[in-house]
Amino acid sequence: MRKPRLFAALAASLAAAISFGSQAAPKEHFSVCWTIYAGWMPWEYGDSQGIVDKWAKKYGIDIDVVQINDYVESINQYSAGQFDGCTMTNMDALTIPAAGGVDSTALIVGDFSDGNDGIVIKGENKTLADLKGTPVNLVELSVSHYLLARGLETVGLAEKDLSVVNTSDADLVAAFASDDVQAVTTWNPLLAEVAATPGVSKVFDSSQIPGEIIDLMVVNSATLKDNPAFGKALAGAWYEIMATMAADSAEGKAAREHMAKASGTDLAGFEAQLAATRMFYSAKDAVAFASSAQLQDTMTRVAEFSFAHGLLGEGAADAEAIGMSFAGGLVTGNADNVKLRFEPSYMKLAADGQL
Repeated sequence: MRKPRLFAALAASLAAAISFGSQAAPKEHFSVCWTIYAGWMPWEYGDSQGIVDKWAKKYGIDIDVVQINDYVESINQYSAGQFDGCTMTNMDALTIPAAGGVDSTALIVGDFSDGNDGIVIKGENKTLADLKGTPVNLVELSVSHYLLARGLETVGLAEKDLSVVNTSDADLVAAFASDDVQAVTTWNPLLAEVAATPGVSKVFDSSQIPGEIIDLMVVNSATLKDNPAFGKALAGAWYEIMATMAADSAEGKAAREHMAKASGTDLAGFEAQLAATRMFYSAKDAVAFASSAQLQDTMTRVAEFSFAHGLLGEGAADAEAIGMSFAGGLVTGNADNVKLRFEPSYMKLAADGQL
């Protein structure tokens, strides 16, 4: 489950203090970390089934795949140099490692939320406009917060028209069951639970902003530059896992059942989450998305939201303080401070059968 960060600027500053001055170099041993979420369970499967090991050995290296229970902690550990790669959302990649000065590369664009995140209001036949003047409980400064802001834009409202109540994801379902809470914004499986409450309305979800909440495997840019075998092994393993996971076969079903169990649910529950997740099972589709103008527009929106909420660091003068690079050499933001790179070349190697 994605448990987004609080006090991101503080975490980023700590990460930057630890990471500045570190130099990558050719090496043979690597480690990546992940946390439980539908789109990241393939890493657990690939590790337990020996697929990651197989691809690592092909390139003469070894890769440890480590589960971290706390999502924010996993990103902080990656930012501090304790891991070479980490699963995270596009927004968190910008506001934690990149904002902290850690040059990072989105190596694999695995999926985007296509209904996994949503807004629920008590009462039948409610609409998003009914949020005006209503407190909304959510994990502040998270992708849920971003989703709320984007939803409000669609009906001519803004955050100033309501109040945000910071609530831990662990407490959201119980909070919604109380008389004091009228609306929540959250993600699956919590979203499914609150939406199933009698007499409520799901008024907005991430399927209405497709491609904006993106799940990634992010790696240290200097490490990747000095060790292309690391990127090739991860991409090769990922797309072998994708081919198995997507298969309409006994092997595919077994793979999904394995992921379901590892994530704490059953096959039906896991497949319900996958139905609200646009997985890029095909490397070709992932490359097309990662090379699109839509991604650039999305990251501009994310940067603007992040700056408005103080997530780009104390020294950020505007939403363009952090440079981001995209396919084809396009750079947005500060070209002298590029800290987040969307690099589809390794996924393209997979798409072209060259791994």
